[in-house]
Amino acid sequence: MNIRRLVNAESAAVDSGRRSFLKLSAGASAGLMLGVSFSGSSASAQNAVADTALEMNAFVSISPDNIVKVLIKHLEMGQGVYTGLATCVAEELDADWKQVVCEHAPANTQKYANLLMGQQGTGGSTAMANSFMQMRQAGAAAKAMLVAAAADQWQVPAKDIKVSDGMVSHGNRSATFGELALAAAQQPAPDASSLTLKNPNEFKLIGQDNTLRKDVGKHNGTAIYTQDVKLPGMLTAVVAHSPRFGGKVKSFDASAALARRGVQHVFEIDSGVAVLATDYWSATKGRELLTIEWDDSAAETRSSNDILLQYRGLVDTAGAVAESHGNADHTLSRSSDVTELVFEYPYLAHAQMEPMNCVAQVNGDTAEMWYGCQSATGDQAAIANLLGTDINNVRINTVFAGGGFGRRANPASDYVLEAVRIARHVQGTPVKLVWSREDDMQAGYYRPAYVHKIAASLDDAGNPSAIHIRIAGQSIMAGTSMAALMVSNGIDNTSVEGLTEFAYDVPERQVELHSPEIGVPVQWWRSVGHTHTAFSKEVFIDALARKAGADPVAYRLGLLTNNPRETAVLKLAAEKAEWGTKELPEGWGRGVAVHTSFGSTVAEIVDVSVQGNTFKVERVVAAIDCGIAVNPSIVRAQVESAIAYGLSAALADEVTLTDGNVDQTNFHTYRVLRMNAMPEVETHIVASNNAPSGVGEPGTPPIAPAVANALAAITGRTFTRLPLKLA
Repeated sequence: MNIRRLVNAESAAVDSGRRSFLKLSAGASAGLMLGVSFSGSSASAQNAVADTALEMNAFVSISPDNIVKVLIKHLEMGQGVYTGLATCVAEELDADWKQVVCEHAPANTQKYANLLMGQQGTGGSTAMANSFMQMRQAGAAAKAMLVAAAADQWQVPAKDIKVSDGMVSHGNRSATFGELALAAAQQPAPDASSLTLKNPNEFKLIGQDNTLRKDVGKHNGTAIYTQDVKLPGMLTAVVAHSPRFGGKVKSFDASAALARRGVQHVFEIDSGVAVLATDYWSATKGRELLTIEWDDSAAETRSSNDILLQYRGLVDTAGAVAESHGNADHTLSRSSDVTELVFEYPYLAHAQMEPMNCVAQVNGDTAEMWYGCQSATGDQAAIANLLGTDINNVRINTVFAGGGFGRRANPASDYVLEAVRIARHVQGTPVKLVWSREDDMQAGYYRPAYVHKIAASLDDAGNPSAIHIRIAGQSIMAGTSMAALMVSNGIDNTSVEGLTEFAYDVPERQVELHSPEIGVPVQWWRSVGHTHTAFSKEVFIDALARKAGADPVAYRLGLLTNNPRETAVLKLAAEKAEWGTKELPEGWGRGVAVHTSFGSTVAEIVDVSVQGNTFKVERVVAAIDCGIAVNPSIVRAQVESAIAYGLSAALADEVTLTDGNVDQTNFHTYRVLRMNAMPEVETHIVASNNAPSGVGEPGTPPIAPAVANALAAITGRTFTRLPLKLA
């Protein structure tokens, strides 16, 4: 792989021998590596000279130059997973943080499965939650082998040996990890049950803010992304997709495109017409010269307003029951005090900074890939199925990704298979498929549009005694490999999460769902179903508080008496924001929302200023309970990022269709949050010794309802549609 790379202590060169990972290599050039694996009493260090396959959970290697390499099974796309998981290893290994480097693990479900998903992939804010103990155990096992090696060499009891800051010592004797690497690699790997992990009060790295990030190279341009991959003889490919979803090529004329300098090949594939050229500029210019007639007989030709109109009709009818407690319908029918609101949500693009791209090389029934791979198991299986080969013939080299927000973990492996289909036409030639921003915006997958209808009856104190919720929107999981796990009795859990298992104490509840089949491709978006369920829940509760003449925070606390976690987080946010005690300037309002998702609870309090028909979010105070904050600075960065992402959707973002054509093309028409609209964000982390839970997504759901509630506090109006508009 001809990729330039800075080689230093923070950024080690990648060589082809690393594909067997965590092994002991002999020879001056290869160096010595300490491999750690454990899956029972038979587990042992592996000798790479014999190229012995490792067992599961092999994550740590130590070279004689005293570098500790940590293999990261999750995609690093800016969320800090390199740093977080390496921290867990270094903590239990007692390594010096400066000697630790990271590298993406290869695609291998057996070794590197996400323990919460059963497959190798990144998403659902699970990276730290599923790997916290696993990576700590890997570090502890490596330390035990180093100690055992030192004990043998020095003929002293292992229990008397100390390890600290990358040094192993006993009395006046000491050795670096690198000096012990060869001997340690000969030691049997300890059984996981024999490992003694640190108590939280012993942590030196976990929970500290002084750990520099390990996803290095981004500050000086040496970090490797898909666009940086350059291979001998590589061609660049672009694809002309149908303007309407479901449209197919009826006929095309490529003569003008082929006459363009640099264009090498033009041919039809399943998703459109591919143009291959010596460079991206030539490929895109060639694509512009194509004449294509599209067959729209099976395409989605409706406008987004037509789809929302269908949804409005659906929420007036009974749907599949997702959850039922008591008899909410009966209680509502007998009540003289019912509050009802209808909420609408548009389609949303992922709008990650790096659009879809992928490098593929196909040789017969084998394929090698280079890209920011978010779903290794799914992509590897899809490629193997397309080529009619075994997954072992599909090799994925994972590089950094410039954001994902769920888009790269496409259940259909859409852009990945597109690259493989193109590369299959030019056997042996590496092909870099590049989607432009316009391709990504108009031919991609979206967060589904939804309509919610919520009705509640109120008791004499103004509290909800029964609540009935209906949701209409496309299923993300239906038709995918995850449907068997996530869809039951017609209920896609991602459509109702956040409204089922209702956070507030309401005695009688019913949640119903309609999942119509629509021709617009959809998939998860940062925080998935919580993107819409948190909004309707929190705006509805705020409307009830105003109707009762109650303080919004106090009203929520009264309904959270059986929910101590949300109570504590809400109280912390209110205290830090000086809720009820800090006077706001004239024309300002304050709103609140609290929501639990991905195992974590986040409360956000927002200050908004209004001037005429415009408003500005001035300040956000957030509190999060995410268990142990492995790297507090990264937790704060993730909460800020999640707020920015959710605020973008709250203020401006929406994908609309006219006669089946996507109206938005780039950031001038899909106006992601601008820098001058980013508020001051203050994040407070609840101290905890509980296991880590999700961080990447839970900050997104509360921001839009908090802003809507702040606007309601100023205007007296209830805002039920996103994006938010005063006029």
